[in-house]
Amino acid sequence: MIYYRNDVRGSGVNGRALVATAKRLLAAIGEGASALSLTLVRDEAIRTLNREYRGKDSATDVLSFPLEEPAKRPVERLLGDVVISVDTARRQAREYDATLQREIYRLLIHGLLHLTGHDHVAASERRDMRREERRLADAIALPWPY
Repeated sequence: MIYYRNDVRGSGVNGRALVATAKRLLAAIGEGASALSLTLVRDEAIRTLNREYRGKDSATDVLSFPLEEPAKRPVERLLGDVVISVDTARRQAREYDATLQREIYRLLIHGLLHLTGHDHVAASERRDMRREERRLADAIALPWPY
C-alpha cells in the first residue's frame, strides 16, 4: 500500500504513475508487502523538516524517515516516509535535462534506499548505494544516469 499525498497544487507530477512505480520499487527491494508513505511538498516544507530533523536550515530534494517495526505484529509493515520537494526536483530536472517525473522517480529510489539502511557518507557506502540505485532504475526502466 502506498499512502500518497501531493501538497503541491499544479505540480505536474503524475500521481498514479508515481504510486505504480513506488509499488514496483518496493517489490524490487523485497518489500512488496510493506507500505510506504510518499509525500510531495514545496521547498519551504522540506526546509522545515530538514531543519527540525537534521539540523540543516536549507531545502533538500528528498528526506527519508524509516520506521521501526512495532513489537506487536502489525496489520501491515510501514517501511517509512519519503518526502520529496517538487521545487528542488524541478530545478534538478532542468539541470539534468530530464523530465520532472523522471527526477521524482530518481528521488523516490534514493529515498527508498535510505529507508532500507543505505547511506552515502563513506566512499564504500556511496558505491553500494549507486549500484543499488542503478538496479532499481533498471527495474522500472528508468534511464540511468540521465
